[in-house]
Amino acid sequence: MGKKNNTNVPDFILVGLTDSEAVRLVLFHLFLLIYLVTVLGNAGMILIIRLDLQLHTPMYFFLSHLSFLDLSYSSVITPKTIENLIASTKHISFGGCFAQMYFFIFFGVTECFLLTAMAYDRYVAICKPLQYPVIMSTSLCSFLITVCYMLGFTDSFITVLCMNTLYFCDSNVVHHFFCDTTPILALSCTDTRDVETMIFILAGSTLVASVITISASYASILSTILKINSTSGKQKAFSTCASHLLGVTIFFGTMIFTYLKPSKSYSLGKDQVASVFYTIVIPMLNPLIYSLRNKEVKRAVLRVLQKTESTGQLR
Repeated sequence: MGKKNNTNVPDFILVGLTDSEAVRLVLFHLFLLIYLVTVLGNAGMILIIRLDLQLHTPMYFFLSHLSFLDLSYSSVITPKTIENLIASTKHISFGGCFAQMYFFIFFGVTECFLLTAMAYDRYVAICKPLQYPVIMSTSLCSFLITVCYMLGFTDSFITVLCMNTLYFCDSNVVHHFFCDTTPILALSCTDTRDVETMIFILAGSTLVASVITISASYASILSTILKINSTSGKQKAFSTCASHLLGVTIFFGTMIFTYLKPSKSYSLGKDQVASVFYTIVIPMLNPLIYSLRNKEVKRAVLRVLQKTESTGQLR
């Protein structure tokens, strides 16, 4: 993905999170455990949604794609991070670095817009329940998913295309644990202001558009919930969107902290902690948030297990 004539640097060195061998060993086991839980949790969520017919609804259609995105962008970052924690050499090729950057941005931006589509789904479910089956049709859900992936592709393609115009001729040491835009920009020996402006516009427009749409959806949801007379009705309505609201708050909170601030305020320690959270921890948390707080998912798991057990007994 990177052009060799744009750099005198054959590869990059990912410094990682710490120089302490003891801390790296602890992080290796911790990140490995988190990644295994992430794979099992998200793959399990996708499998349960596919196998249980009662979960073939717009909400779980979006949730299955959320699990796929979490699994994908965690797999872009975490395995290489785990490898570098115990490896003596922490090299990543020029092309490999830009490929990692591309897929990370692609899956991350797609997830931003997917969470926005899920907010709209919750808005229709609570504010227009009688029209929900008509509005959230299969064609609309497919259209929204397609738009999410197309926007993710466009954003990541433009970002990496801009980054690929830079020259890297001095240091090849990346002060981060993966190839993110900010630490790579810091290595360029050419003027990066135009590229930084473009990246800020793309990231800013993505986050702002998503946050405004989600906020407007939840403002309408809150207004509708407050009009419900019974306390049990209010609790039931709120419980249908509580998991999504929690996931949105965690995801967008760390993203805004990391990307919507001036490059001069970049702090290696704070930014790495935030990056670890949204690249490694959040993909593990999402399936837990949506399954532990969701009685439908729990019942679906029991139904699938009972069906599997009965099938096994028939054989």
